Amino acid sequence: MNALQTLAQAAGVAYAAGLNLYATIGIIGLGSRFGWIGPLPGSLTGLSSWWVIGVALTLMLIEFSASLVPAVASIWDTLHSLIRPPAAAALAAATAWHGDPLFVLVAALLGGGLAVTTHTTKLGLRYAIDASPEPITNGVTSVTELTLVATISLALWQHPFLTLLFALIVLAILIAMVRLIWRTLRQVFSGRWVPRHGFLQDARTSDRLERRADDHE
Repeated sequence: MNALQTLAQAAGVAYAAGLNLYATIGIIGLGSRFGWIGPLPGSLTGLSSWWVIGVALTLMLIEFSASLVPAVASIWDTLHSLIRPPAAAALAAATAWHGDPLFVLVAALLGGGLAVTTHTTKLGLRYAIDASPEPITNGVTSVTELTLVATISLALWQHPFLTLLFALIVLAILIAMVRLIWRTLRQVFSGRWVPRHGFLQDARTSDRLERRADDHE
């Protein structure tokens, strides 16, 4: 296995772990156990332990349940800002563990940086979604997230470069979505968003004041 392929796999694992650490570990472990993916590189072979898989899947179910409750979902993801990025960096380093120490360090730094990006993007999306009190959006988002994590975790070992490219494209789309959602929410809360006439309008309060001034003239 060449160095670039290992680096792509390390980055892909960290990417998925930044979104959902427990699902990534559990799915990779199950994939290795049932032969869905080939032998795991580096020190990732430990993920195929039934103990590791069991704990990871249990925590994954707890996280999924927490994600269905708007306020709890935000608190859970905020607390995991201290867990996902460093754990993702460790997984990236484990992927390249049997390589040159400098290469392992590069993999850890790259994985950690990518995990920070995916986690922060998810956190921004979660905060925006939690502005709505209904649980349906949270559920759809969590199921979509698990589907994405499972796809990356399983496809990464056969097609590392294509999978990583696909993951980065999805990340770019998610970042754009988060920016659009937050921009729209700011307009809604400031009274400048009017669906019938477009997304961005002059403040409705200002409109009324201007019309009153025109009537007096």
